[in-house]
Amino acid sequence: MLTPYLPFPLLTGGQTRSYNLIKRLSSLGHEITLFSLVKSNDERKYTGELERFCNKVAVFDRPEKPWTVKNVLKTGFSFYPFLVIRNWAKGEKSAIEEKLKEEKFDLIHAETFYAMPHIPKTKIPILLVEQTIEYLVYRHFAKESRFFPLKPLFYFDVAKMKYWELKYWQQAAKVVAMSDEDRKIMLSEVSGLDVDIVPNGVDSEYFSAPVAKRSRESIILYLGNFTWLQNREAVDILVRKIWPTIKKSLVNAKLWIIGKSAKSFFPHLSSKDIRVEEVKDVRAIYQQASLLVAPIYGEGGTRYKNLESFASALPVVTTSIGIRGIEAKDGEQVVIRDSPEEIAKATIELILNPKLSKKIAQRARKLVKLKYDWDVIAEKLSNIYESLQV
Repeated sequence: MLTPYLPFPLLTGGQTRSYNLIKRLSSLGHEITLFSLVKSNDERKYTGELERFCNKVAVFDRPEKPWTVKNVLKTGFSFYPFLVIRNWAKGEKSAIEEKLKEEKFDLIHAETFYAMPHIPKTKIPILLVEQTIEYLVYRHFAKESRFFPLKPLFYFDVAKMKYWELKYWQQAAKVVAMSDEDRKIMLSEVSGLDVDIVPNGVDSEYFSAPVAKRSRESIILYLGNFTWLQNREAVDILVRKIWPTIKKSLVNAKLWIIGKSAKSFFPHLSSKDIRVEEVKDVRAIYQQASLLVAPIYGEGGTRYKNLESFASALPVVTTSIGIRGIEAKDGEQVVIRDSPEEIAKATIELILNPKLSKKIAQRARKLVKLKYDWDVIAEKLSNIYESLQV
């Protein structure tokens, strides 16, 4: 298995997915050799946690900071896009080549297309898992960018990214998407592509275990990894277009913006009504909040915040794009609204109707346990592994 990050600690969605799947695949009898990238030597201390479930863990260095002069120049003179250059690790490809000579492997699992350049020529079946369709994410970034002189360069890089992403889809024996929407996009780009769906999941037992009590205050929560553009956009919309309306009706309400790099990106928002923080255990946050409000408009992937909220019995208000990849119905397990005005209105209604909020949250918890628990997801991935073995 190749991952562009070390799957521990669980700070990002990718780390959470890979760690939970590795842990469960190991218990299902799969023998895993893991090749991962790190941005600093400090991360290497976590390899022991993964060695509990893997035969071997090999770690390679990638640039600590993405936007270096070296990376930008390499991208300018390369056929590869910036995302591949930024995640290239010297020595990994040759190490994989040696490992393939030493041992017999049934399958290569590549997590994200930009891990693929590290795989040498081989007849071993490759399963490519796409956590999101990357060229769509970066096309959205290029479209929304305010650096107008650089926009042509951004779009050129997106074109390179799309070329290689589609090329690697076709090189894989099978591609895995996170949602039916992503699968349909892939098939529209590459007719006849062998695509299966293995959605993101959640440890429902872990998140449902009580660690805190629901606050008596009305707390609106947004949680995410804020190095991710879509999360920063969502906070911007929430603070500018939704929060003022909520505050007019619910004068004592609080807004919590919680997650990785929250203080780095939003120090100016911190006030008596707005909490901006990064926490080690998000369970207490989910269990204390009144509602998760996620005005997401960027394409791609499945949002862990939804699944974790569902498992924590926290009601969710989000957009039709924000709930993609999860079989939750509006008014049943989630409330779906697409305009900021309607999101604000629905949020106020749910806060003022605790019985309805509780019903939606209970249905959501049942759904996540039935369809999105990591045990269920790992079993599906294991079956795909078995079908691809030579």
